[in-house]
Amino acid sequence: MRIAIVGAGSIGCYVGGKLLAAGAGAGTTNVVFVGRPRLRDELAAHGLTTRDFDRARTVAAEQLNVVVSADDPAVAACDAALVCVKSAQTAEVAATLARVLRPDALVASLQNGVRNAGVLRAALAPRHVIATIVSFNVVSRGEGVFHRAMTGPLIMERHDDPRARRLVATLTAAGFPVEERDDLAPDQWTKLVVNLNNAVSALTGAPTRELLLTPGYRRVIGAVVGEALGVLRAARIKPARLRGVPLSIMPTVMRLPTPLVRLVTRAQMKVDPEARSSMWEDLTRGRPTEVEYLNGEIVRLAETTGAAAPLNRRIVSLIHEAERSGPGSPGLDAKSLWSRLQGP
Repeated sequence: MRIAIVGAGSIGCYVGGKLLAAGAGAGTTNVVFVGRPRLRDELAAHGLTTRDFDRARTVAAEQLNVVVSADDPAVAACDAALVCVKSAQTAEVAATLARVLRPDALVASLQNGVRNAGVLRAALAPRHVIATIVSFNVVSRGEGVFHRAMTGPLIMERHDDPRARRLVATLTAAGFPVEERDDLAPDQWTKLVVNLNNAVSALTGAPTRELLLTPGYRRVIGAVVGEALGVLRAARIKPARLRGVPLSIMPTVMRLPTPLVRLVTRAQMKVDPEARSSMWEDLTRGRPTEVEYLNGEIVRLAETTGAAAPLNRRIVSLIHEAERSGPGSPGLDAKSLWSRLQGP
């Protein structure tokens, strides 16, 4: 397949790199990366390395096709576009792709939040748009290295269109576990609730494993998630199970002693010490974050149901405050963050 990675950040480069490494040698997959000039220069200098827990594969710079605009002719020739841009950029990218992509092209949204696939569908009809959840974490290590720091599948809307079946087969052949759902919405809400810890990581600078194994951070996460689950109940939204476990027990797990949390975490997923949230990366690089599409989504839902979401509202405010302060995480410790969340 000819596949465009539109918004080649950490997730996009990892997915595209795996596809290219698996298929380029056999001539079965051609990948076009659409990214910033900084990424183009980085990959031209170092190539692209995808690193997992147990192996690394590098695609040489001369095998890479990196463009800086989604309206490039190379994108127009693609059979499928995997949209990996931040949520705030979705409408703009959708308008560009509507001008560029063939009417029979397939589009998959590999994005956070619950709204992006709908935005793409509205702009890109009659093209098929498939919502997709990326349940693993990828960290950019610089010099073209993209490290998967958490295990998990791609969870996709089931679609019987031959192009969709071909995309699923291509992703599977590249080594991605793929799960399909007839209704992806419950899983999207589960991913959103789990992603509420992204802001905690961004505000503290703590990697994911430290968040999970430090009681003070777990106190914050448990409270923020518990509040969000209350909002979902008020809205009569039932999230999917998280790797077979009801999401409702997450706040309780956060209150368990650390040795028990370590056991539960190991049973659920493998978390690398390097794992950090994309929101932390955005703050450290001085970029706008997706907080309005994560914690902000809970705040908006609360407003429509009459529920309360003061902790998530305060998280949104703290992240915007950090964005205005310029590059870098505020580096709050657990006690300081908890105190700030209780403030006006």
